[in-house]
Amino acid sequence: MAAMRLCFERMKVVVEPSGAVGLAAALSPALAAALGERRPQLRRVGVVLSGGNVDLGVRGLWQALLPPAAANGHA
Repeated sequence: MAAMRLCFERMKVVVEPSGAVGLAAALSPALAAALGERRPQLRRVGVVLSGGNVDLGVRGLWQALLPPAAANGHA
C-alpha cells in the first residue's frame, strides 16, 4: 500500500497493488542490504508500474492512499 500511495501522491497515477510491487522492492531496505557496498554505484533503476484495476469505491482505500486530513475532506 505504501508504494501505491507514493505513486498516487507523487505521480498522480493509480496503480493496482500487484503493479506497485516492483517499486516497493526497489525502495525496500532489504534490497539495500542485499546490494551492500555496490549500492552507491546504482544511480538509476527502472521500475515497471502497471494496472489501474483498482475499485476506488472500496471502503477504506482512500484512507489508505491519502493523508488523514485529505481523506476526511480537509485538504
